[in-house]
Amino acid sequence: MEQDEVREELRCLVTGATGYIGGRLVPELLDAGHRVRCLARSPDRLRDHPWAEDAEVVRGDVTEAASVRRALDGIDVAYYLVHALGSGKDFEETDRRAARTFADQARAAGVRRIVYLGGLTPADVPEHALSPHLRSRAEVGRILLGSGVPTTVLRAAVIIGSGSASFEMLRYLTERLPVMVTPGWVHTRIQPVAVRDVLRALVGSARMAHDVNRTFDIGGPDVLTYREMMVRYAEVAGLPRRVILAVPVLTPGLSSLWVGLVTPVPSSIARPLTESLRHEVVCREHDIARYVPDPPGHPIGFDEAVGLALRRVREARVTTRWSSASVPGAPSDPLPTDPDWAGGSLYADHRERRVDASPEALWRVIEGIGGENGWYSFPLAWAVRGRLDRLAGGVGLRRGRRDASRLRVGDSLDFWRVEAIEPGRLLRLRAEMRLPGLAWLEMRVLTDDDGRTRYRQRALFHPHGLLGQAYWWSVSPFHAVVFGGMARNIALAAASTPAPAPGRTPVP
Repeated sequence: MEQDEVREELRCLVTGATGYIGGRLVPELLDAGHRVRCLARSPDRLRDHPWAEDAEVVRGDVTEAASVRRALDGIDVAYYLVHALGSGKDFEETDRRAARTFADQARAAGVRRIVYLGGLTPADVPEHALSPHLRSRAEVGRILLGSGVPTTVLRAAVIIGSGSASFEMLRYLTERLPVMVTPGWVHTRIQPVAVRDVLRALVGSARMAHDVNRTFDIGGPDVLTYREMMVRYAEVAGLPRRVILAVPVLTPGLSSLWVGLVTPVPSSIARPLTESLRHEVVCREHDIARYVPDPPGHPIGFDEAVGLALRRVREARVTTRWSSASVPGAPSDPLPTDPDWAGGSLYADHRERRVDASPEALWRVIEGIGGENGWYSFPLAWAVRGRLDRLAGGVGLRRGRRDASRLRVGDSLDFWRVEAIEPGRLLRLRAEMRLPGLAWLEMRVLTDDDGRTRYRQRALFHPHGLLGQAYWWSVSPFHAVVFGGMARNIALAAASTPAPAPGRTPVP
């Protein structure tokens, strides 16, 4: 009987599958022998994941009861991995409403267990004194625990893994600043946890007994201050010892601006992360091991977790990143279509060039754009635009790329996001920079009637109000340099791109 229960196939719903943890949890659940359904506002963003054909994807939003109810139909275990981090002053109400909707619909659907990943809260600190981010995480956990559905709430502090926001913040601060004047929270004690142990706990929680309805603290074996984490990161990464000077005058707001200027993490995300470091976050128990036993070598220590993450970064095997999830408040309107779009003004900059290279060579250049490869025109202009976006609270250019040579729908790409990709033919990017309107950049590979390769480029802008109109006309004089130079240099780069090495399959 017990053996049958162990082997039982569970039907799991994963919300937040386009995010950092959710995107890694799905293949782990599949490997454990479960059936997986993903709830996503934009199902196309999961299309190119390696596991996409093995999981069911349904469209919906956790704030919409009807779509949540449909997604939960026939589900045994529901993973709640969404939150409104950095989405504005009303994010606590958004989190509260979404959690209540999910709890009500899970109970109505007869779900056997809810599993939620929340934040580790400090001991002996009243909830009203917590950061808004941690306070909201704690409230969501209470709502789900009170749903009438047996619930597992896992509480983690800093998650160490390639691509996590906490790891990226630690990595860039340590690597870029050999001498740092830091906020006082660098002396706060923290119990970091490896992302592999987080995923192990999430998967194992699916089979908890029906009478388990509680929170569990999850953490690694090391309790460190943030300063010690930076020192040990430098040692693992082979960097010279860092000089770290803490000062008490940097407020959470100033801290987030400092982090935003030095790291790829924008201040809108950095602020809740740094606010959460004001109080000590150390596990008070390790009861999770009674239900999800620790295998040999686990939990993973801090140094090993950093080493594993750095190896993934250096080998370009980062499967998900903190920026995998959409930027809160980013536009989701459909691309205006020509010529029958009736949504108002639509400005476009068109460029087309003949390319003395094969379509495959041109596509390799297009798919490799951004990140370390840059944007093939007027680097100073792109750098200034990225810096202005960061100062305005946007994402800027520092997000870079998840993979140096391959893109998939939903990938963040500097201050763009991949909206559509047809390998060998089309790449369409949607702007996530701060703009008074909506913007897209589209790049196509074509072949003319004579069999020659052509490159077609469109920059589209749908202005919002008078400010949007003024923005377009103020920057239009620079389009010849920026977009014209981009088309010219992409064509030249394709012409000078070497052919694939023997035995390699060309890009389709």
